Amino acid sequence: MCIRSIIPPHILRAIAERGAPKLRSAALSALAVDGTFRLMRASVTAAPSRASLAAAGRRRTIYDTRGTQRLPGTVVRREGEGSSKDPAVNEAYNGLGGTYDFYAAVFGRDSIDDAGLPLDATVHFGRGYDNAFWNGEQMVFGDGDGEYFNRFTIALDVIGHELTHGVTEDEAGLVYTAQSGALNESISDVFGSLVKQYRRKQKAKDADWLIGKGLFTKNVAGVALRSMKAPGTAYDDPVLGKDPQPAHMKKFVHTMQDNGGVHINSGIPNHAFYLAADADGGYAWEKMGRVWYETLRDSRLKRTTSFQRFAGLTVLNAQRLFGATGDEVKAVRDAWGQVGIVV
Repeated sequence: MCIRSIIPPHILRAIAERGAPKLRSAALSALAVDGTFRLMRASVTAAPSRASLAAAGRRRTIYDTRGTQRLPGTVVRREGEGSSKDPAVNEAYNGLGGTYDFYAAVFGRDSIDDAGLPLDATVHFGRGYDNAFWNGEQMVFGDGDGEYFNRFTIALDVIGHELTHGVTEDEAGLVYTAQSGALNESISDVFGSLVKQYRRKQKAKDADWLIGKGLFTKNVAGVALRSMKAPGTAYDDPVLGKDPQPAHMKKFVHTMQDNGGVHINSGIPNHAFYLAADADGGYAWEKMGRVWYETLRDSRLKRTTSFQRFAGLTVLNAQRLFGATGDEVKAVRDAWGQVGIVV
């Protein structure tokens, strides 16, 4: 398994090319760190087997590397302990808990592996590190450079996104390249957004459908990393560039960068989920979230699946859950059609 980080490499490359001189080296360093972890994690599985841990509810541990890159760092908060004076510690602790609670309450899932896997996170990784990632064993958060990015513990949906990579690895093992990799990213965006919506008790029509809102500083012309409602509109900044996500297969981006554009083309299935949830109109986790979750767990889902195959399985699972002629099935089928995938 390779590292799953929230900031796409094209944004870091843009900072390295056009950012303030003092921040270019930080962006290059972040790219180097991410590449190193990809190599380190290449042959490691995401989580212990289901039989290796007894279900035990939430078990969170927060570590602090204090500006170093030596993981995991020093323990600064354990499950059940009181709040820290450090907001990053508390945000990480609450974000892990919020994600655990969402999966437990909505899907009856006991942690990432559905077998009580302890949830660990490290804060203050490196100095001015512009990213957050799941490395197969734990969450890691940088503090951001302060110029373009705030600390990465701020956004609950980012924490939900990264932990969902562990769920996807455990359930489906989607290969992190091309369309299966874009689906891997999209699934994390879907459930990251649902974690935030569940916390806020928002219906689909009331949610912002933004991923990473709050990560950008006021110096950036943008609202978030991605928009599921309107892919391609999240930012348009002189340094970071313009949001490159497509919302339709007609604009699918063919590239060798970013593992075949996994952070870019994820906009297409992201938009399909938004359209389905919007058509349903209720709490998105109740019906459409269930359809996507059951599809992720479907034994017919191949590790190298395409958008087309995934879409077909969502329709089949919607039929199984809600009946062949249900409004939910129509919502799912129509949503995929609107992004150029006919099922």
